[in-house]
Amino acid sequence: MEKLYLCVFAMLATCSWAIIVKSHVKYKDPKQPIGVRIMDLMSRMTLEEKIGQMTHIDSYVATPEVMRTYLIGNLSKPLIFFCINYLKISFLTSLTSSLGSLSIGGASPPSKEPYPEAWINTINTLQRGSLATRLGIPMMYGIDAVHGNSKVYNATIFPHNIGLGVTRQKIGAATALEVRATGINYVFAPCVAVCRDPRWGRCFESFSEDPNIVRVMTEIITGLQGDIHSKGQIGFPFVVRQKKVAACAKHYVGDGGTTRGINENNTAIDFHGLKSIHMPPYHDAIRKGVASIMVSYSSWKGVKMHRNHELIAGFLKNALKFKGFVISDFMGIDKLTDPPHADYTWSIQQSISAGLDMIMVGFNYPEFISGLTHLVKKKFIPMSRIDDAVRRILRVKFMMGLFENPFTDFSMAKYLGEQDHRDLAREAVRKSLVLLKNGKFTDVPMLPLPKKSTRILVAGTHADDIGNQCGGWTIEWHGKSGNITKGTTILAAVKNAVDPTTEVVYEEEPSPDFIRSNNFSYAIVVTGEYPYSESVGDSQTLMIPEPGPTTIMNVCGSVECVVVLITGRPVVIEPYVPIMDALVAAWLPGTEGQGVADVLFGDYGFTGKLAHTWFRTVDQLPMNVGDPNYDPLYPFGYGLTTEANRS
Repeated sequence: MEKLYLCVFAMLATCSWAIIVKSHVKYKDPKQPIGVRIMDLMSRMTLEEKIGQMTHIDSYVATPEVMRTYLIGNLSKPLIFFCINYLKISFLTSLTSSLGSLSIGGASPPSKEPYPEAWINTINTLQRGSLATRLGIPMMYGIDAVHGNSKVYNATIFPHNIGLGVTRQKIGAATALEVRATGINYVFAPCVAVCRDPRWGRCFESFSEDPNIVRVMTEIITGLQGDIHSKGQIGFPFVVRQKKVAACAKHYVGDGGTTRGINENNTAIDFHGLKSIHMPPYHDAIRKGVASIMVSYSSWKGVKMHRNHELIAGFLKNALKFKGFVISDFMGIDKLTDPPHADYTWSIQQSISAGLDMIMVGFNYPEFISGLTHLVKKKFIPMSRIDDAVRRILRVKFMMGLFENPFTDFSMAKYLGEQDHRDLAREAVRKSLVLLKNGKFTDVPMLPLPKKSTRILVAGTHADDIGNQCGGWTIEWHGKSGNITKGTTILAAVKNAVDPTTEVVYEEEPSPDFIRSNNFSYAIVVTGEYPYSESVGDSQTLMIPEPGPTTIMNVCGSVECVVVLITGRPVVIEPYVPIMDALVAAWLPGTEGQGVADVLFGDYGFTGKLAHTWFRTVDQLPMNVGDPNYDPLYPFGYGLTTEANRS
């Protein structure tokens, strides 16, 4: 019996000592300075575990087993669809190692799940896989929340940046809550590109052609991450825990200045121009403690940014003292060769040596991990470069409090699509509208519209379509026409705004005879561009697609009309302006179409001013404020105003 007691005592003592030892592991002790925690954790990490932290994969190919085996440190769900079934079969048949970050892909479950609890369950399950590894390093999970948590059904979709650049509206805090509502802790936003040519398919992601406006809008980072405290060191990432998310300023650098606005093209500008036009927003983002910076697919002086050592390791990290991590764009290193992925080992070596810390590999993580391991062991990439990358990634994870709070609780789910956020989005819509014309004669304005009329016509392909209102990066990568999520269409908003005695008739493509035979008091035409993103949106003509122009001519040629343009950039409108009585640039307003009606009918006045020059013809492009021979249709800063009718 005595021996039994001694045995039990020894076991208890051993267990107690193990608990004590574990509790004094410095990297797990939140009372330790972050620098101490990083050093302690890195001293325990193998090369395999370090490379896992540098690996960022698509959630479609992620399972708890993959997270444990490959030590993956990062996941995300980008709104991009590839040949996923093939890739999944190819890559999941050879599980042998471990991963650091995750992202959400276009077909990644639960992409069409309307309940935030399902997202939370999925992400928490994957997090358990990360925590089951030897060192228990939690993962980061990212999403393209470029105008709200826009991948998720029923989320509040704010106006795209092109509209927010008009309003200077700050929506970061609301977006952070709606992202956290689905268990996600990292967003690939904001885009701080300075769009210098509207032919670029991503111009709607840019706040302005003026770097000063883009600099002001980096305040969204503060909304996403929280206010950096007075003792914060310049260049170091700062994220308030629990209800905030890590942000990502993108796409470094010069993506808005490519030749002819062609996406991923070369930016032909000298270093002074790059520093004065495209670089300033990154200065501000770094001062605000941005956690990460994403590199552009584009090139500068013919060198792909994903391998530009001078601008990444040299300028961004050394000159600007950025201490967060630098992440590639989705499968960005693959594009260093033509065709893509032709020499993947070389692409890995070039990108890591240039200063990239985390690689968004998408699906092919075994090849990336194997290739990077080989390069380090053969001394093509020094261990110091790996340590620098991992140190930066861990710094963000410790700052976020992921080691103390790796899971999302269900109490956060209430923030998805909450009314306060929708009210904020509606306000942003009101302030984003730019009134370009008001009456065929300056002394006879058409707006605001009377709420009480006999019969009014609402026409156009965009009047009753949430998908068209929201544009790209909404639910799907390129967006999609139709009722793709919850919201208020402009047609519904008009019906809500007018007097109950006013008859509202909707006809998508009315003929002149139909219009003349119905004796309408006035008409509202809502038309514009269909949803697109990235290269799909590149346009050398910038014409409004049919039936938009025909609808404008038919309606405005037959009855007094206001045209509401739903576009991601200035487009060709000069030929149609004379026939219009009023013209409103509504950009891509998102889910809260009621904000458009609020201003059309005078509950609020028009206040928006153009943050992008509105050209006459595409032959003038690129044309920006301050250029010689500046002759726009509507200049930068233009916008008519009206008074609110409070009677």
